[in-house]
Amino acid sequence: MGKKILFLGTHGQYNIGDELLLETFLSQLGEQNSYMVNSYDPAFTNGQLADQYDVEVFHTTKDKWELPQRILRADYLFFGGGSVLKELYASVGRNRYATLFMILFIVFFARVVARKPVIMSNIGVGPIHTSFGFLLAKVIMGMVNFVSVRDQNSYDTCQKLGIDQKKLLLVPDAVFVNAAENLICKQPVEAASDSTLRIALNLNYNIANPSNWEAFLANLADALKQIGERYNLEIHALPMQTQFNPQNDLQTLRSFQARIPDLKVVLHEPSSAQDVAQILSQCDLVMAERLHALVLASILKKPFVALIYDVKVEQLAKYMQMEGLAVDINRPFEMADLTGNIIKAINNRQDIIQNLANQVSKAAGQLQNYFIYVDEQLLASS
Repeated sequence: MGKKILFLGTHGQYNIGDELLLETFLSQLGEQNSYMVNSYDPAFTNGQLADQYDVEVFHTTKDKWELPQRILRADYLFFGGGSVLKELYASVGRNRYATLFMILFIVFFARVVARKPVIMSNIGVGPIHTSFGFLLAKVIMGMVNFVSVRDQNSYDTCQKLGIDQKKLLLVPDAVFVNAAENLICKQPVEAASDSTLRIALNLNYNIANPSNWEAFLANLADALKQIGERYNLEIHALPMQTQFNPQNDLQTLRSFQARIPDLKVVLHEPSSAQDVAQILSQCDLVMAERLHALVLASILKKPFVALIYDVKVEQLAKYMQMEGLAVDINRPFEMADLTGNIIKAINNRQDIIQNLANQVSKAAGQLQNYFIYVDEQLLASS
């Protein structure tokens, strides 16, 4: 018999990675369950799910006072993916502890008042830099029934928080369970065999160290100009978020385009992971900050240069054995280093493709077993 699951995440903010996580989790948890899902745009989320599931979508902020009643009605409270326990960066423009306080209230009510199980699945933990943030995260983790984390750094942080090892598991990011053929709705379009070098570029302003943002953009522009002198370069600007946040990826990429007026730039406005996959299938190389732009590139076996703006991207690059091509954009670096990494990715294309195929296959297999465990051992246990 199916369960009634209150599924919480960052939905309806037009962030393609977050929306893909929602689709991925619901497809893995199954149609036998019914769901209550939060969203900043319920109409958008309802349309996204397209009547595939028994789901009730409610507004994240307008209906927040109804959340306790929804917790009481649910069999489980389920946090799916994303950086759930973290201190916010200054570039976000909100209180450092805003997310931790919100999660603390929700988990406390669910566990102490409503006596409902809480599962956090495939989440990121961190960054947490202060002792007070560490204390908040420790209290939260002490109440959660089960946690799986998507990277080694999150796992190590959970150990420092003192979480019971019996309820902690390290698994890949949930999106890796998606097969490439299921992400591309149309006939796949391989990168053209002409002399053009097509680079998909994603930028995201919300970095850990905004004081280095201008220096990073200057180096990136100079590196691309230098690559443009060696190759017939075509840049495919790929925003993963086009609305909601005033400093979204689309606005950031439009602003960056003015720095490279002599280069050919194709500015895309994808609205789904399938749109992103279709664009990536036509490119030779991916340069991205957003985690799920890099995950999708990996699934599609596209060589990438990770632009590390956050610890989760650093951890992904290590997991995919691609840290040798990654650049930490929070720190000063030489433009030649970035140019060199791009050229290395081009010259070692076949070796990189094979490595990505191996790592993605391993991740998908782990996730398939993991979701069987979630269904049989967690959701079926009460």
